[in-house]
Amino acid sequence: MRQGITADGIEWALNSTEAANWFPVTRLSHMLDVQLFGLSSGWRHLTNVLFHTLATLLLFAFPHRATGARWPSALVAFVFALHPLHVESVAWVAERKDVRSAFFWFLALWAYVRYAERPGASRYLPVLLAFCLGLMSTPMVVTLPLVMLLLDVWPLHRWPLRLWEKLPFFAPSIAAAIAIYAVQSGAGAAEAVQVPLGQRAENATVSYAVYIAKMFWPTRLAVFYPYQQGLPVWQVAIAALVLAGVSALVLRRSELSLTSRSDGYGFWSRSSQ
Repeated sequence: MRQGITADGIEWALNSTEAANWFPVTRLSHMLDVQLFGLSSGWRHLTNVLFHTLATLLLFAFPHRATGARWPSALVAFVFALHPLHVESVAWVAERKDVRSAFFWFLALWAYVRYAERPGASRYLPVLLAFCLGLMSTPMVVTLPLVMLLLDVWPLHRWPLRLWEKLPFFAPSIAAAIAIYAVQSGAGAAEAVQVPLGQRAENATVSYAVYIAKMFWPTRLAVFYPYQQGLPVWQVAIAALVLAGVSALVLRRSELSLTSRSDGYGFWSRSSQ
């Protein structure tokens, strides 16, 4: 990386599994920083701020285009721009993968809404390109095809669901998931699979609720969160109830939105194009 953009460096970035991960776009972005600015840390922070700003603007543009709701979209973007759970990745230069993936994630969602308005190859390919670049920034983007299906339900109301058009997205997602699992298994980073499935399900349920809580009250943040075994039953039960309640509320709002949209009214209805 410290040599900037070189043929050997590009080959290394495309094939490297350092730190039990594969994210060539993130590695190449660090190399480009060296090529342009040398080893100055200030420019790296500025690059992170630039991409975080662009991601924030896209996060406003995407829901605004999908729902027509300007001020709720602005509020979501404002919270994302300043929330400690996000800005810590901006301040931490080594977390460039998080900043880059957020940019490509929101770019893909905005492009997908454009595609849904008027389907065509010229609008489909930018969605797929942004998705692939996001995958090569960090593998966490593998869930995007499922999010696109949720968007088809609400707020886009694309019925019937077009699963076939998501197949080109599922293919790289599955390939990336298999590749990353193999890389992390080889590095000993996949030891969590040794934990019984039931305990992992309990941990995931509680973690969802904890992160929702941290969105509203971001306290006790840490670099590393150790795995907690033997979670109390009451914690798992409360977390499951919270998730079920939120899901029911969202489904209810989706039904109301669909009704309002068919009547031509409703604050959350998607504006006609």
